[in-house]
Amino acid sequence: MKKAYRIKKNTEFQLVFKHGKSVANRQFVIYILKKNDQQHFRIGLSVSKKIGNAVVRNRVKRLIREAFKELKDELPVQYDFVVIARKPTADMNFHQVKSSLIHVLQLAKVLPRSYVPKNIPDT
Repeated sequence: MKKAYRIKKNTEFQLVFKHGKSVANRQFVIYILKKNDQQHFRIGLSVSKKIGNAVVRNRVKRLIREAFKELKDELPVQYDFVVIARKPTADMNFHQVKSSLIHVLQLAKVLPRSYVPKNIPDT
């Protein structure tokens, strides 16, 4: 995912935490802030040391970024998202991460409930 799609600065994170709304499921907490003056959405990631060592944390971040990359066309452009990963994400594969993110985004009413993910295999 391109760097223009990322939230990196602490002040931007704090803005989303302070003024955004939060939605959660067992695996993720997502803070969402609507910003009308953007050309595309942005995501910020927070993965605590409680999740695991650096290898595990970086893997979780890669999986989240890839899931957002696949959802890029369905997400509205005027939002900032801050995703906080919870402990169960350390043991999840990509398809589980993506379906959990879809679930929490539907709870936040950013994705329609009728949205059906494209390439998630049936298990």
